[in-house]
Amino acid sequence: MTRGLDDASVRLVELKVATRSQAGQAVMAIYGEIDLYTAPRLQAEFTRVLETGPDRVVIDMSGVEFCDSTGMNVLLSALKRLRERGGTLEVAAPRPAVRKILQVTGLDSVFTVYDAVPADVLAADQQG
Repeated sequence: MTRGLDDASVRLVELKVATRSQAGQAVMAIYGEIDLYTAPRLQAEFTRVLETGPDRVVIDMSGVEFCDSTGMNVLLSALKRLRERGGTLEVAAPRPAVRKILQVTGLDSVFTVYDAVPADVLAADQQG
């Protein structure tokens, strides 16, 4: 008899985060679903990134298929930590389902939300 993975173990692999940092800013590209099971992985990545001291963090959410309130709380926590030291957290390229959550919760007025990753971030990324 084979032993299967429990639901939490399966869900943990459904979130991937790729981070690029340069010149005081970081871009975190997130892929998959952000929910109760995957939020700790995202929280851990934010902690790691914020320890490097960027003033600006841009979250590329073009690969996020779903984000529940747990995921939004992770984003809010990171925003709070950045603002405490004068930094910013911006959301880029949310898919329609994620954009709707931002709108319904009013978080689209809390975060700066872009339709795509800002050109100045892409330009800095290409120079490095």
